[in-house]
Amino acid sequence: MPFDGVFLSQIKHEIEPVILGGRVDKIHQPAKETIVIAMRSLGGNHKLLISASASNPRIHFTQLPQDNPKTPPMFCMLMRKHLTGAKLIEIRQIGLDRVLQLDFETVNELGDRVVLTLSVEIMGRHSNIILVGADNRVIDAVKRVNDEMSQVRPVLPGMSYTMVPAGDRLSIYTATPSQILERIRKNPGQQVHKALLGALEGMSPLVCREVAFNAFQDWELLVSQLDEEKEVRLKFHLAQLSNRLNKGETVPTMLVDKSGRPSEYTYLDVNQYGHVLVSRPYESYSQLLDAFYSERDRIDRMRQRGADLLKLLVNLSERTNRKLEAQRKELRESTEREKWKIYGDLLNANLYRLEKGMPEAQVEDFYTEGYPLVKIPLDPRLTPSQNAQHYYTRYRKADTAEKKLKELIAQGEAEVQYFDTVFDELARASLESELNAIREELASQGYVRRPQKRGMKEERLPPLKYLSDDGFVILCGRNNTQNDQLTLRESRNGDIWFHTQKIPGSHVVIVTQGKDVPNRTLEQAAVIAAYNSNARDSGKVPVDYTQIRNVRKHPANKPGLVIYDPYQTAIVDPDKELVERLAQNR
Repeated sequence: MPFDGVFLSQIKHEIEPVILGGRVDKIHQPAKETIVIAMRSLGGNHKLLISASASNPRIHFTQLPQDNPKTPPMFCMLMRKHLTGAKLIEIRQIGLDRVLQLDFETVNELGDRVVLTLSVEIMGRHSNIILVGADNRVIDAVKRVNDEMSQVRPVLPGMSYTMVPAGDRLSIYTATPSQILERIRKNPGQQVHKALLGALEGMSPLVCREVAFNAFQDWELLVSQLDEEKEVRLKFHLAQLSNRLNKGETVPTMLVDKSGRPSEYTYLDVNQYGHVLVSRPYESYSQLLDAFYSERDRIDRMRQRGADLLKLLVNLSERTNRKLEAQRKELRESTEREKWKIYGDLLNANLYRLEKGMPEAQVEDFYTEGYPLVKIPLDPRLTPSQNAQHYYTRYRKADTAEKKLKELIAQGEAEVQYFDTVFDELARASLESELNAIREELASQGYVRRPQKRGMKEERLPPLKYLSDDGFVILCGRNNTQNDQLTLRESRNGDIWFHTQKIPGSHVVIVTQGKDVPNRTLEQAAVIAAYNSNARDSGKVPVDYTQIRNVRKHPANKPGLVIYDPYQTAIVDPDKELVERLAQNR
């Protein structure tokens, strides 16, 4: 994992001089395994984020707003009880273990000064946040570990706290290149980068691969294939890495792909990926981690909180599609209705030749050139006249069914289209209030029960607001209800409306105030529409735009669905940096 022991030491050096001696002001728990500690120190106010998530464990300063639950979890309440007002007196890391211990001086219930330790363990799925008392016993942990989960190191309230077992590995800070080389020679059948990973403490696979790549330009080289020249090169790059770390010459670096999506992060330049991944430096490790994990955390958090909505939408969409398929099949069958009418006409024309009890009638088809004989199945229990009426009845039912089925199919297709827009809203939701707005929208359409509201009325979020480089206000709906409000009620006829072509997304409106809109603003609004849509991660997205006066409510009367004509189409690339730069109220 990128967050190795060396990376943790860089974080320690960054946060220690800033908050050491500071006091705990507030504590929040925005997610199940994440806490945020607000600290007051001489350097100002800072928020320390600590996560024990199996996929995103870390500790760093954060400047991102957190969407906290209305009722604090039990671990958060316990942390507030013991640490609110406590003074941070020491931050410790033993060697290059991925464990950071924060010692807080506070006053217990008896008025005595005691030192409590918050042990932050960054170890993948075994990550944890453990509050340890002055008697070295566990007060509680964000993840309780019982004997069934781990017989080696259970973590439960009241048990003695034991450190993570230390391994017999070398430190890149103190070991010489010759010592490291001697250690990896014990594993001749391993690849060099894997042998380095096993020999060095607190080193991630990424950094070990980078050392091997810089030395040999080859990841697959085995330890047994090291000759004298290769050993010299390996020792040179190990010494170079050690010198940089000891001198503090590291650079917070994120590796991003061509679309700008974060892939990995580290503390040095990375060459092993060539042009596939690009290095992007940051001013601090906290800024790096904020940028890297903000999108990932948002997706994970919203996935957890919106799981019920996602399940509901999947079920509704699947049920509607099954109904549509059955209706389309029935519509195809109803196309044979003309045959039933012809059968009725032919039977009526030949009543004098037919008798009750006949299983079929063989008559001339005077609707077809040449009058070919046609066999018409009959119900022997009915008279010839009744059989003719039976076919007329089938014809009338099929004719009525076709008209009704076409109407039902149109409604079903509009419903599926609507569900796609809600799926898109859910995928882009970044706040609890946005999820609540989606629930409210579905309740207004009768898909779920309207939630009971207790206490104060929840404040509705305004549309996303942007300001173009030419000074024009650009508004963007957060959900379908807001799209309707923005497009059909609040905008004026001269305003310009944008939406991705045949792709679920938000309605975007340029507030023109009667002014001519420059091409640059039109393009920026199109980019905003593309970014706030299901095509966010695509390229060359078609975006339709027209004046508001040309946009009308869709006949299906579903939130967010409209029809428009005439219009023009712009092809743009979603640009996250541009959208964030123009944003006014995200």
